[in-house]
Formats: sequence, C-alpha cells, structure tokens
Amino acid sequence: MTVEWVAVYLALGAVVGFMAGLLGIGGGGIMVPALTAMFAAQGVPDEHLVHLALGTSMAAIVVTAISSMRSHHRHQAVLWPVVWRIAPAILVGTFASTWLVALLPTRALAIFFSCFMAWVAFQMVKNVRPKAQRHLPGTIGMSFAGLAIGGISALVAIGGGSLTVPFLTWCNVRIQQAIGTSSAVGLPIALSGAAGYMINGWSATGLPAYSAGYVLLPAVLLISLVSYFTAPFGARLAHRLPVATLKKAFACLLLLLSLKMLHTIFTR
Repeated sequence: MTVEWVAVYLALGAVVGFMAGLLGIGGGGIMVPALTAMFAAQGVPDEHLVHLALGTSMAAIVVTAISSMRSHHRHQAVLWPVVWRIAPAILVGTFASTWLVALLPTRALAIFFSCFMAWVAFQMVKNVRPKAQRHLPGTIGMSFAGLAIGGISALVAIGGGSLTVPFLTWCNVRIQQAIGTSSAVGLPIALSGAAGYMINGWSATGLPAYSAGYVLLPAVLLISLVSYFTAPFGARLAHRLPVATLKKAFACLLLLLSLKMLHTIFTR
C-alpha cells in the first residue's frame, strides 16, 4: 500500500469518527461508498468490490462501537437486560445474512445499499420518530426483532442504530436510553458481521494482499486508528453546532455517496 493510500484511509477514518460522534451515525453510510470507489481505483475485481467494502466497513465499526458503548454506559443510558435479550438473535441474524451477501452479485448489493441509504436520509431530513405504541415484547418478539435488525445491518454494514433506535422508541423506551442501548447492540452486530464476511470471503480469489476474506486488514487498522480519536471530538461539538441542520446536510451527503457508488459499479 502506497503512502498516498495510507493517507486516504486515515482521512476516511477521521471523517467517519467525527460524524459518528457528532450525529451518532455515519459508519457504513460513508465507508461503503468511499471504500467501493477506493477499491475500484486499486484494481479490485468487480465481483468483489461491494463485498469487500461491506466487510471492511463492518470490521472498522468494531472500535467505534466499543468507544460509543463505553461512553453511553458511563451515562447509565444502556438497558443491559434488553441487550442480553436481543443480542443472541442479532448475532445469528447478522452472521446468517453475510452468507446471503456472499451469494448476491455486486450490482444487486449496490442497489439495495443505495435504496436503504435513501430511506435513512429521508428519516433524517424529516426527523421521523415512531410514536410509542407498546411495551417491549417477550423473548420471541425480541428474537424476531433481533434477527431482522442483524440481517439488514449486515447487508448494508451499519451498526444497527437506524433500526434499533426506532424499534426501541416504538416500544416506549426513552430516546436517550434507546440510543445508549443501540450503541451496545452495535458491538455484537459489528463482531458477528466482521466474522461472517471473513469466513464467507476466505476462498475468494483476486482480493488485495493482507485481506482476511472480505475484510482488508490494513484499511481496518488505519480507519480505526483515527476514528477512535475523532469520535469524541465530534461528540463534544454536538452540543455547540446546529445538529438539526447538519443532519440534513449529512442526509444529502449519504445520497450523493450512494449515487457515486452506483456510478462506480455500473460504469466499469
């Protein structure tokens, strides 16, 4: 890996960490389109482009998830009984979904990712929050929710916040606790997803050097190294900057990045 690419990965990590700290989101939404374009420029075969971007993004989320979980735990905002109930199903759903990803072609993954990011952007612009209508379901209900959250999260390489927070607030969980609990749920999603992408891509040919399946290890290291330090900086600025306006700008950025990824995939 050249010095120029090292600098690009470090810069990506700085942006991802800052946005995650500022808005509580931003991992996969930024990393997957950016990594897709970067891997294409580095000569990764077309059939592996999105798979490698998804797996690398999922692995890079692990460090951010740990940092976010510790921060919310210190503020007593994590409902650990909920985490223990939903985590097993999330682990299964996330890991199983990586096997589905391995079977899907690159273009299908790119289209699904872009559509999902468009939905996330719409939620951010409209500041949509589901009205609390019920209490948390029993073990079976939580398991179905965990399977769905984990499965979709693996398909788009996100920590699950876009799905977990709305689900918990719909179940009458206070927004602060919903966000904190979602941060804790993000760790098993990231770990299970990274493991699944490694295993499912282990026999793939034509991947870059130092890849563990569909995870490019040097990229994960460089992105995580910087995002760990920029995330707290973004969190501090969240109390000083107009976050509502920034969310709308970030939603536009998500759409542009997704369109850029589609352009990269369909013009090669």
